[in-house]
Order: sequence, then structure tokens, then C-alpha cells
Amino acid sequence: MPQTLDAAAVRSWCSLALEALGREREEIDAINVYPVADGDTGTNLYLTVESAAQAVEAVFAAHETGSSLPAPADAVRAMAHGALIGARGNSGTILAQLLRGMAEVLADAAPADPGETGGERLAPALRRAAGLAREAVAHPVEGTILSVASAAADAAERSGSADAGVTVRAAYAGARAALAATPDQLPVLGRAGVVDAGGRGLLAVLGALVRSLTGETPAAFPMGRRRYEDPAAVEPAIEYCAPEGGPAFEVIYLLEADDRAVARLRARLDGLGDSLVVVGGDGLWNVHIHADDAGAAVEAGVEAGRPYRIRITHFGAAAEEAPERVQRAVVAVVPGEGLAGVCAEAGATTVLARPGEPPASGELVEAIRRAHAREVVLLPNDAALRHTAAAAAEQARTEGVRVALIPTRAAVQGIAALAVHQPDRRFDEDVVAMTTAAGATRYAELAVAERQSWTMAGICQAGDVLGLIDGDVAVIGADLAATAEAVLSRMLAAGGELVTLVLGDEAPDALADRLELYVRDGHLAVDTVVYRGGRQSVPLLIGVE
Repeated sequence: MPQTLDAAAVRSWCSLALEALGREREEIDAINVYPVADGDTGTNLYLTVESAAQAVEAVFAAHETGSSLPAPADAVRAMAHGALIGARGNSGTILAQLLRGMAEVLADAAPADPGETGGERLAPALRRAAGLAREAVAHPVEGTILSVASAAADAAERSGSADAGVTVRAAYAGARAALAATPDQLPVLGRAGVVDAGGRGLLAVLGALVRSLTGETPAAFPMGRRRYEDPAAVEPAIEYCAPEGGPAFEVIYLLEADDRAVARLRARLDGLGDSLVVVGGDGLWNVHIHADDAGAAVEAGVEAGRPYRIRITHFGAAAEEAPERVQRAVVAVVPGEGLAGVCAEAGATTVLARPGEPPASGELVEAIRRAHAREVVLLPNDAALRHTAAAAAEQARTEGVRVALIPTRAAVQGIAALAVHQPDRRFDEDVVAMTTAAGATRYAELAVAERQSWTMAGICQAGDVLGLIDGDVAVIGADLAATAEAVLSRMLAAGGELVTLVLGDEAPDALADRLELYVRDGHLAVDTVVYRGGRQSVPLLIGVE
């Protein structure tokens, strides 16, 4: 029986696509010769899908307390939004627009009756995706991911089936045939003897959809080769096809702006460079361009709206003079700008975790590279980032970096680990000392309940202040300061020498004074240190060592 295209299928699709791209990432990178032979298409597609998968998982996590699955519309919209905010590179940005196009149809056309599988919506969804992607590219080129997407939509429509499995199998077959033809459409691919890297990645994503809906694994495409049997024949492709005199920078940013401003932005950016792709809608856009004047590309975004998450990459920068690697560095995830400054002063390279936007493994890998060290200690500072941090550590190890992952579950544990960090001692000894310090630090946070729910401490109402100790709700109160005192009382009952308080923007300065006095009056031998965390997801973090 074909599987219904429901929220579970969307979740499975994202997971399988991430698995497929992780498996094929290096091969796709190796055949990346267009539009710039920078060997990162597979990696960019992986990071884009990883962001989509994380967004879908967040939707499911929000429904954990209920008995029903998320609505299919919520799942596909989350997938599209996650891909949009995490899109990397030319192909990743186009893939984000393809997923957005599919989401528009799949979310807005709910099944008319419980017997429908969603197959009748797949062909229109693929057609909308292919159309939107072409609209997003300033100068569409055949023989690329765009051609593969159009072929998938054509084949899905020709199938004329309401069966999701039949439709997606046809789409995959059409995409596979189109991918094989890309070297005949784009001369640079034909000379190199490879297929289009972006199209190869899209085929992996469509293959994951086949597996999700049918349980079948479609026939694999050869390693990107078309004419050559010898893998070594493909290796010179990147060097052979490297453009001369092309733009020096890749500029990517998210942009909050209205449609009219974005229309003007497209026209201005089109005169600054090439490979222009602007995707998104509803006030949020992802802008990608290759340009010589990176500053002008960013300024154009400032004139159009509010650009953020700006990434500027200099093509060939890795081949230029690289600074000498330091022996050891610490990379830490922090929940607010204030702690980012504190950790940076302690010598750490920081990754900011914005409320509701946890960093992807690619961001952690980039931070490890930025630290430019032979040895790196990674502090995720969040239990939910355990798998993300592990993936980043594994990737960095393949690049020759020795990485130790300390499973810190809260920022205050990371602060404790940094306090004992000594880069001049042996790596293993340093890691043991930092792990011991983090493990000896109990952590708590105060949050405000968004709705009525069951907790370990009883039933809370919307607006109640929750005191969580080591991840579990231990205190429910009506007042932030009084609840914080109750949490401190419980934590210090087991002893302690140092209390760390990290206040968010919304916490009043008087709160720190009151809690310092509370600790001093009840525990004379306990010291207190206070940090301003800035904009963070909760008003107060507490650590007790």
C-alpha cells in the first residue's frame, strides 16, 4: 500500500535525504564544475537539507506532549522554512526554492477525504517547484539542477496517477534521465565528462522521497561520471573548468523585505555579478550572488530591507596565504551575545545559538575551521545539540583536526569548563579537567510557561515561572525572583562553592542583586558571579559548582 503523504512521510523524507546526501556529499563535491569549480555543492546541499530536517524535527518536538502527529501542512512549511534559512551556495539556494514550491501546493491543498494518499498533489507540487526555481534564478541555464527539476515535473505529470508511489517513481526516472543528459546541454560539463553536481544532489533528494513513500530504494546513479570509466579521469575536472577572471566573492544573506523592495534588489544585484539567485517570500528571502564588490552586494540588501546571517566567501581563499595553525582551541556554542563576549575573552571561538534557531553541524564545522587549530575542544552547551556536535566533530576529524567533544548540556557548564582550560598542558589532560569541571556543575534555568501542561512538579498554567534543574521542572512559581530563590535553595542544599547567574535582556538588574544577597545570607562560603547574557531564550541561567 502506498504511504500517505502525511507529516510522518515528510519527516522520513528529510531524514532519508540527509542520509543520502551525507553518503554522496564527497562525490558530488568532486564533480562540482559549474557555475564555479569550488568543490562544495554536495556539502552545501547537505547543510541546506540538514536545516530543513531540523525544522521538521522541531515541529514534531512541539507535539510530543500530544497524542496526534503534526498537521501535514505544518511539516511541509517547516521543511521549506528550514531550507530557506539554512540554504548554502548556488545549488542549496535553488533547492530551498524547490522545496518552497512543493510546500505551497502540498500545504494549501489538503486531501479531500481520508482515502487520498496525496499522490494527486505531487505532480502539481513538482511543477510549482520547478517554476518557482526558474523564476528565482536571474539567468536560467539548461543542463543544471533546473533542467533536472523540470524533467521530474514533466514525468510526474505524464504518469497521470493519483498514487503517490507511482508519481514519485516516474518523477525520479525523469530526473535521472535528465541528469544523464546534462553534459550534452552544458559544454563545461561535457568537456569534464561529468553530470551537473546540483542535479545529482536533487536526484538524491528525490530518491529519498521514493524511499519515504514506497519503501523502495531506486536504482543508484553512477558516481557522476557519464563517459569515463576511470575515476581518475574525473579528478582534473575542477582544475580544468576553473573560471578565469570570474567574480572574486560569493555573498549570501537572509533578508527581511517586502516584494517590491526585492524586485528592485534583483535588478541592482544583476548588474553587480552573476549566479544571482533570490528565493523566498512572505517577507523573508535568501539572497545568493557571485560578485567582485561584496560590499556593494550587502549594501544593496541594506537598502532593500534588513540583511542578516551574512556570509562572504573569497573564491580560492584557501589557496592563499594561510596563517600558521595554533596548537589548541575551544569552540563553544553560546545562547546570547553577552556570553559570546565572555567566552571570546577566555579564548574560545563562539557560535551564537539564537532563540529558536539552533546552529547546524555545518556552522560548527565552520567555527572549528575558523579556530585554525590542530586540536579543538568542542562545547555544545545544549543537550539538544549532542548529535549535531557529534556530526561536526566527525567531519572535522576527516579534515585532520583532533577534536574532543565534551557533552556540556548548558552554557554554565561550558563556562566552568573554560575556567579550567589550559592550552599549554597535554590535550588529554586538558580535556579531562574540562570535562570534570563541567560535570561538577549543576545547571538550572528559569522559563515562562507558554501554555497549560503537565510537569514533574505538577500542572503549570500559561504565564507561570518554571524553574528547571538539570533539565526537569522542579519549581513552579508566579514570580521570577522568588522562583529563582527556591531553585537556588534546592541546588545549594547539596553543597556548592560558586553560583553563576546569567541574566537575559528581559531580567531586571535588581534580580542579580537580590539573588546575590540571598546566596550570601544563607551560604557564607559560596561566591556568586553574574553575567549579562543578552538576548537569550530564557530570562535566567543558573550554575552551581
